[in-house]
Amino acid sequence: MSNQIDFQKVARETLRLEEQALHVLAEQIDERFSRACEIILQCQGRLVVTGMGKSGHIGRKMAATFASTGTPSFFMHPGEAGHGDLGMLVRGDVLIAISNSGKSDEIMMLMPLIKHLGVPLITISANDTGPMPQNADVALTLGELTEACPLGLAPTSSTTATLALGDALAVALLDARGFTAEDFARSHPAGALGKRLLLHVKHLMHKGAELPKVRPDMPMSKVLYEISDKRLGLTTVVDEHDTLLGIFTDGDLRRMIDRQQGFDINVAVADVMTKKPFTISAEARAVEALELLRDKKINQFVVVDEANKVIGVISMHDLIQAGVN
Repeated sequence: MSNQIDFQKVARETLRLEEQALHVLAEQIDERFSRACEIILQCQGRLVVTGMGKSGHIGRKMAATFASTGTPSFFMHPGEAGHGDLGMLVRGDVLIAISNSGKSDEIMMLMPLIKHLGVPLITISANDTGPMPQNADVALTLGELTEACPLGLAPTSSTTATLALGDALAVALLDARGFTAEDFARSHPAGALGKRLLLHVKHLMHKGAELPKVRPDMPMSKVLYEISDKRLGLTTVVDEHDTLLGIFTDGDLRRMIDRQQGFDINVAVADVMTKKPFTISAEARAVEALELLRDKKINQFVVVDEANKVIGVISMHDLIQAGVN
């Protein structure tokens, strides 16, 4: 039987109807939308989102989007609210209630207490004729749209439009708050963006007892022990104040052996070190460090302070292992 159905045609028609729903929704954006944004911006508590069934699923996503873009928010299930969870809603909050019909029994049951708390109510429904929008401070509407479901029963176009309206609110509020990429990263510290914007060299560098350091007059026989012991593939060379004088790396050792067919293990490291090595600040972003390492085709940076004192070492391996890319 499935061979008699043009799946691609059905898909295109579904998308056409949902696209049409977004055009209808765009015509509904007026001063009510602005008023809803103002109410939310003035909120001293949390933005609480509620809805039953498919509206509830959309509401959960809306609350998550608000929360991640600078508007503290959470979802409250209206059925559970009638059995104790209404305690989540307190004076100072703002409530967004979603119901395509505008007459969800579970939400209407909560209306007396919502009014008693003095919580501003923003509703989202197809039109403003139902009891929910009639009781709202702001009634946002989706407009007269056609569900993509051929039976006209399963919420499809209406849920798409509701989701888009929630995104529009979140983006408008984000813009009004001056929310930045750094702000977004703070609520997504484990994500790629969070690592790019929040991780700095100081968070990943080797320091303290892990830091390889030798004096310039130390013979290579002892320098090699320091490199091997600290396992970073190099050692810094510093004076008595920890001021950076140079570095000696595994690569330097290999090049010396290639050139000299061996080398004097008693030679002082100052005679063979690389002077003026590449350095970086502890405050530099980790992603910038990785880009510079790749650009300069080196594996490590010495981390120095403003006085050129050695405070750490960071390697490409450290950055990649931390998920910086």
